[in-house]
Amino acid sequence: MDGIPKETKEQKPQFYPGLFILIFALGILAFNYAAETDHIDAISYSAFEKELADKKISKLRVDDQFIYGDYIAPQNGKMQFVTPRVDPALASTLSKYGVDFSGVARHDFLATLFSWIAPAVIFLLIWFYGIRSLAGRDSAGGGLLAVGRSRAKISVNKDTGVTFDDVAGIDEAKEELHEIIAFLKNPEEFKRLGARIPKGVLLVGPPGTGKTLLAKAVAGEAGVPFFSISGAEFIEMFVGVGAARVRDLFQQAAASAPAIIFIDELDALGAARGTFPNIGGHDEREQTLNQLLADMDGFDTQQGVVILAATNRPEILDPALLRAGRFDRQVLVDNPDQEGRAQILKVHIKNIRLSPEVSLDQVASITAGFSGADLANLVNEAAIQATRQKREAVMMADFTLAMERIVAGLEKRSRILTPFERKVIANHEMGHTLVALALPGMDTVHKVSIIPRGIGALGYTIQRPTEDRYIMTRDELENKVAVLLGGRAAENLVFGHTSTGGADDLAKATDIVHSMVTRFGMDDKLGSVTYEQPGELFLGNKSPYMLQKKYSESTAQKIDEAVRNIIDNAATRARSILKENRVILDACAAELLKTETLDEKRLKTLTVGIKLPLEKQSPQVVKRVSGSS
Repeated sequence: MDGIPKETKEQKPQFYPGLFILIFALGILAFNYAAETDHIDAISYSAFEKELADKKISKLRVDDQFIYGDYIAPQNGKMQFVTPRVDPALASTLSKYGVDFSGVARHDFLATLFSWIAPAVIFLLIWFYGIRSLAGRDSAGGGLLAVGRSRAKISVNKDTGVTFDDVAGIDEAKEELHEIIAFLKNPEEFKRLGARIPKGVLLVGPPGTGKTLLAKAVAGEAGVPFFSISGAEFIEMFVGVGAARVRDLFQQAAASAPAIIFIDELDALGAARGTFPNIGGHDEREQTLNQLLADMDGFDTQQGVVILAATNRPEILDPALLRAGRFDRQVLVDNPDQEGRAQILKVHIKNIRLSPEVSLDQVASITAGFSGADLANLVNEAAIQATRQKREAVMMADFTLAMERIVAGLEKRSRILTPFERKVIANHEMGHTLVALALPGMDTVHKVSIIPRGIGALGYTIQRPTEDRYIMTRDELENKVAVLLGGRAAENLVFGHTSTGGADDLAKATDIVHSMVTRFGMDDKLGSVTYEQPGELFLGNKSPYMLQKKYSESTAQKIDEAVRNIIDNAATRARSILKENRVILDACAAELLKTETLDEKRLKTLTVGIKLPLEKQSPQVVKRVSGSS
């Protein structure tokens, strides 16, 4: 039982309030009995009648069993007496014969004792089950006095049930953590040359990439106790509780060494101090963070305790957490590439019956940007879809439908559109599709549909990249903007006006062009200057919620003009492409109205002969590469 802390082996003396109350009650009973014996004279009933006749008694008190009275003058050194009651008729008869007689009272000691103990027991039950539940039954040890104990879940040895075989697609991160496992298994090897294992390892990455799973796998591989707790579980309504829980957690881990402490969602606990100085309520969190920093400094890695933590917001963490000697090493757990996605899919299909036609490489190629959690959801949705269709195995069509549901949302066939609206939407979606097929370097059009999906999508065009991309040129970004504006261009070309259906396309196009001008330096007149710096970014969110502007009002006007010019040029290009291929546009829109959905294979057949306008067919001589995608 090496994984059990010493504090659980050696029981410390504890204070029991119930025992104290019992002893107190018994003491009161003994005191009352002794007081009665010293000051009250117990006499027989016949003696009572004689003294009553001799007028020696001044006052009487009668209950159902006893007669209590006071003497006029002391008798046997006592001023009070007590005698058991006797039936008056019987007493009159006995008095005629001069017999000394007395009643016998029934002394129910247990009843008397119970009358004292019962209230104490009731109070004790209220204390244990009332106050204890308010303090939180899930706290270690329970009760109000245990609120400061750590709530970490402990898995002894390999109870985590996770090894590196269950983690796929993040080979670089796994390689980084192999040293931690080697140290926990054989610390003497590292001590031989004086090496010191990092005190803390911070797993950084977008949500759903497997940070928590990776931490459990490290504990499973090393075969050591695993203390898992969320950063939010340290903070309570009581001041000082968080710091107490941090101390208790480190004490438990040190007693179970070698061990791993894993703090999930570290940003809930370790946000930078003083970020919001004018907002109250942060003293408890900052006190807890200070205790964590102190405890990380206070223990030696030679003890065999390693701290793992995970966050998807490293930019808001306190700098003191990230300095050397605390979280020495940061491991990026990013979204997987195509090969990694294929490996993850292999892990998740172990219990899924697949059709031989399913190609995991093909599924991986059309799921660029998916995290490990997204891929697990995709496999589950495909299995649900196959079950709904009463299939014997999951087919490739089920993966396609599952991906559409995840990307575009649930089908809304109950949303009835008028014939004119359907025609507008069909031309709008085919406008996106034809511009994407005509321009070079664009993502493959996977599917086009006019079936409403999600909250507001009346139709959708799914483009999925066939390979992972990390940078984009100016020409590629301009082509992407032209594809976004292709829907509005088709509406204008066919109907002579535009609708509100392209509002989201306009917003996305404007964001791209604005970044081209202000962040990527892709406008010739404004030059290679960065005018805006992104503020705090959430991992996995490519659009900053706050920008730092560093330009004058005159420059702002030039930026607005540059953005408008690029968007106008892209809209003109999209209209020229559709005008050049008007026959194909009309044929494809009519087919889409008829079938409601066109897949990649059908689109290739319908768009044979699509071409660019003559002025855009010459090759580009100069390529400008952006510094970010």
